[in-house]
Amino acid sequence: MIEEKESATNVIDMSADDKPRNNWRQLLIGHPLQTADAHNQTIGKAIGLAVFASDALSSTAYATQEIMIILAIATASALQYVFPIAIAITVLMAIVAISYEQTIHAYPGGGGAYIVARDNLGEIPAQAAGAALLTDYILTVAVSISSGVAQIVSAFPSLFEYRVIIGIALVFFVMTINLRGVKESGVLFAIPTYFFLVAMVLTIGVGLVKYFTGALGPVVNPPEMEIVGVVSVVTPFLLLHAFSSGTAALTGIEAISNGITAFKEPRSKNAGITLIWMASILGTLFLSISFLSGKIGAVPSEVETVISQLARTIFGGQGVMYLVLIAGTTIILIMAANTAFADFPRLGALQANDGYLPRQLTFKGSRLVYSRGIVTLAIMASLLILVFQANVSKIIPLYAIGVFLSFTLSQAGMAKRWWKSGRLKGDEELVETGSTIRFDKAWKYKMIINGFGAVCTFIVMIIFAVTKFKDGAWIVVVIIPLLITTFLSIHHHYKKLAAKLSLEKYTNTIRVNKHRILVLVAGVHRGSLAALAYARSLGDDVTAIHVSTDPVESEKLREKWAIYGEGIRLVILNSPYRLLLEPVMDYIQKLLTLRAPNEILTVVVPQFVPSHWWENLLHSQTAMMLRYGLLFKSNLVIIEVPYQV
Repeated sequence: MIEEKESATNVIDMSADDKPRNNWRQLLIGHPLQTADAHNQTIGKAIGLAVFASDALSSTAYATQEIMIILAIATASALQYVFPIAIAITVLMAIVAISYEQTIHAYPGGGGAYIVARDNLGEIPAQAAGAALLTDYILTVAVSISSGVAQIVSAFPSLFEYRVIIGIALVFFVMTINLRGVKESGVLFAIPTYFFLVAMVLTIGVGLVKYFTGALGPVVNPPEMEIVGVVSVVTPFLLLHAFSSGTAALTGIEAISNGITAFKEPRSKNAGITLIWMASILGTLFLSISFLSGKIGAVPSEVETVISQLARTIFGGQGVMYLVLIAGTTIILIMAANTAFADFPRLGALQANDGYLPRQLTFKGSRLVYSRGIVTLAIMASLLILVFQANVSKIIPLYAIGVFLSFTLSQAGMAKRWWKSGRLKGDEELVETGSTIRFDKAWKYKMIINGFGAVCTFIVMIIFAVTKFKDGAWIVVVIIPLLITTFLSIHHHYKKLAAKLSLEKYTNTIRVNKHRILVLVAGVHRGSLAALAYARSLGDDVTAIHVSTDPVESEKLREKWAIYGEGIRLVILNSPYRLLLEPVMDYIQKLLTLRAPNEILTVVVPQFVPSHWWENLLHSQTAMMLRYGLLFKSNLVIIEVPYQV
């Protein structure tokens, strides 16, 4: 049912009550939601922790191991530096968390590093932040899923050769859940997230009790250390290399600042509290795992993860509690991809709305999520898993440069924001795209916090780029500038298009004094006669065009045309080389060259439509190819006349 309401300006408002039809997509992702239901799709702190913190929390499953892998290049005794390095990383984690907590309250509309850099640092830094974050989210999915598969393989070694297939299947599983909507995916993922937290806290608690009571022994039958003793001494460069690998523990901290709009009101308060919860839990788990791993003598190995060695040592074998922790760790690693699926589409939509990515990414699907961004992320992450064969250590070097670049730009932008706040007086306001700046009495204190955070994360980014450059970090160093160039090219296209379509200083000088109509005829049949009848309704100057590749068939067409052509002139283009498109294109180009002023050429293309989609595969899509070929010519109108058969 459609209700009409006509206004005084001859604009008719129509209300449509039509509902989407039931189909297989509804069975998969749920019934469509109305736009007005958007406010009901927000989440609280408990669910928010599951949605946005799973990436950060999951890094505890591999961050310690990544430190060990680098230290194992030296002597086995170098593993004693794992815990001191973990302390340094935790201090950095606290600095970044405090900085982002300020960002959340300053930018309640979300957007994180991209919005902060856009409003305070300019176009290029904003696109650098966008490129870094989008790259990070793709890598987050690939790393977390691959690490989850590694946990499965540790418990069931026979699945090792199927790790890539398992990884890609899990990516599309998480994609499907996210297509169901933020609220529903959050509820579904909350249970496994808290299951992991309980299992990990219990494991660490038992491990610490055993250690302090002297009951914690070394790991039994540890896997063979794959790389050891390549260098003879522990150098500062090696320690920095290990530090940079361990900073993978910080990935995901920015996620909450990017997704503030997903929280219930008061958004900033709820998001800020969730961030503090997440950072506290993350730091505690990371330090505890690093401490206990050193005490049991765990070794880095692709065959068995450090978490697996820790669990079977604490619980005395691969019993129920071991399987519980491995299951919980596997699940949280898979759920970690959910953070990227929550933030990648939002950031993509923000950049698309600003004109730096295709506008299609701003479209919300039937469940009020940016479904095209979600699908794009799944495809790109799956390709990474396939290329790197689900090997976490091979993907990690690509990981943290983008993370720390976004950290640095975000904190530098916030420092600039507080500086601008300090320049305001009294009730003055500075309205920017992402927020409104007012004078803040504590602007100097806040500027120092964010400035110090920017310096720290910048130093770590440089360390990571240098120490991991040969291991694959060079790929990200190349990709981010390429992405920035792509973003700017897309933006240039949209600006150029907007300028050409703008009505500013526009005078309507479009006049059509003459209308010439061409009808493309492959044969004389019901479809072509329907197109011919439509063409005659447009005007009297009608010409039919036929490309002759077979003289015998062309002669038959002449005979039929004499009967059914109704006196309309027919131009036969002889094509001795049996080309179809080129003769038509050349003929139309000649007509366009000779056209009179204010003359429009209309090309009518008959198109028969089979009753089943698969029947199109049985026919050459000549009409479609002609349409695309003619689309880029000016002063030309293309009309397709369908004929159902």
